[in-house]
Amino acid sequence: MAPAGQNLRINSARLWDSLEEMAKVGPGIAGGCNRQTLTDADAEGRALFQRWAEAAGMTMGVDTMGTMYFTRPGTDPDALPVYMGSHLDTQPTGGKYDGVLGVLGALEVVRSLNDAGIRTKHPIVIVNWTNEEGARFAPAMLASGVFAGTIAQDYAYARTDMEGLRFGDELKRIGWVGDEVPGARKMHAYFELHIEQGPILEAEGKDIGVVTHCQGLWWLEFTLTGREAHTGSTPMAMRVNAGLAMARIVEMVQAVAMDHQPNAVGGVGQMKFTPNSRNVLPGKVVFTVDIRTVDQAKLDSMRAQIESKAAEICADLGVGCAVEAVGHFDPVTFTPDLVTKVRGAAERLGYSHMDIVSGAGHDACWTARVAPTTMIFCPCVDGLSHNEAEKISPEWAAAGTDVLLHAALDVAGVDHDLAEDGHSADDGWNEPFFDKGAHAAFFPLKGELFQGSEVEYQEWLRS
Repeated sequence: MAPAGQNLRINSARLWDSLEEMAKVGPGIAGGCNRQTLTDADAEGRALFQRWAEAAGMTMGVDTMGTMYFTRPGTDPDALPVYMGSHLDTQPTGGKYDGVLGVLGALEVVRSLNDAGIRTKHPIVIVNWTNEEGARFAPAMLASGVFAGTIAQDYAYARTDMEGLRFGDELKRIGWVGDEVPGARKMHAYFELHIEQGPILEAEGKDIGVVTHCQGLWWLEFTLTGREAHTGSTPMAMRVNAGLAMARIVEMVQAVAMDHQPNAVGGVGQMKFTPNSRNVLPGKVVFTVDIRTVDQAKLDSMRAQIESKAAEICADLGVGCAVEAVGHFDPVTFTPDLVTKVRGAAERLGYSHMDIVSGAGHDACWTARVAPTTMIFCPCVDGLSHNEAEKISPEWAAAGTDVLLHAALDVAGVDHDLAEDGHSADDGWNEPFFDKGAHAAFFPLKGELFQGSEVEYQEWLRS
């Protein structure tokens, strides 16, 4: 027999089947996914998730940013919900698990609670945030930012993609404009399960990352204005080359990031040349610099240096330079009590774990401003993410979801009112009891569950 609290697990095969089924929606060209936000593929993925969540007995709400909320009722009508979730949208060449694991892992938690007949005092809500990736509409974590009150909805609705299409128009087009006011919901706690998107857990041989902090970031969008000219007939000394200015800025960003080591990163991942012809010097170049660190002073210093040095580079070349901050959040410290619960769940379940800082931004960075929040990481192969070759194992997915189950259940509280002897964990009674309705024993002092038949429970007590 397994020790108390260590044999309540999610259905790993069902979770993996759900991940693979969702990956068929908006397939990529190399085995991954292209389910960008507010596309037809996004709408199809939302509809599939809705069918699954409603089949699990949950009811749906949608806010005016298109964020989906599915509620499993609790037994205490006055208790605030425990939220779990992440996002279903992907990069243009994204993987199957980035974000999706957090949403479908939360669904598997609810399915497993249903299987076990376990009721919680607090309601449980699964959330699918709109436009976490920011690949199509900048900034990233747009809907959760509106929820947290740090981004205005009018600003969000006015965001445009590379084709000039507006966020608000596209949300309406796919039919997912809800009627709830973002941020009107109040959270007792928020948990987000996610793949690490880095190589540390795999390299260290750890099953679980206990996320303590998240790096702050700036996304700085540069618009450089030069002069279009023939690349073959324009003398080198007579060029106003916006492309050359961009190249020097890219190299400078690398140098600034290296000067702020350790624990600082910077780079350029998106750029657009106009007119983008092989024999025309660009008249305009637009690109985004991404800088991140967990240290606020370093973050401020990196931004100041990059903007100052970029202006000098452009002035030397006669190129116009404008910069707009299109994404930002300060470094985040997750709620210590919830971090402790994640760590404790991993220990009780026998999973190896380590504390870790998130290098990527997540919706949890915004919810942390309005509610107790934490995250759980599972490894990914070679740390690869935002790539169709992104890969995790069924065992890693199951371990992360098991920890999510136990940590969230610890906070949501098991309802014991149906216990045969009438005792609960709150009445000062410290002996375990077996709840026939839930087929589970509860250990009040440890906050642990034993899942199995009453016969197995009695055998365990005698062992």
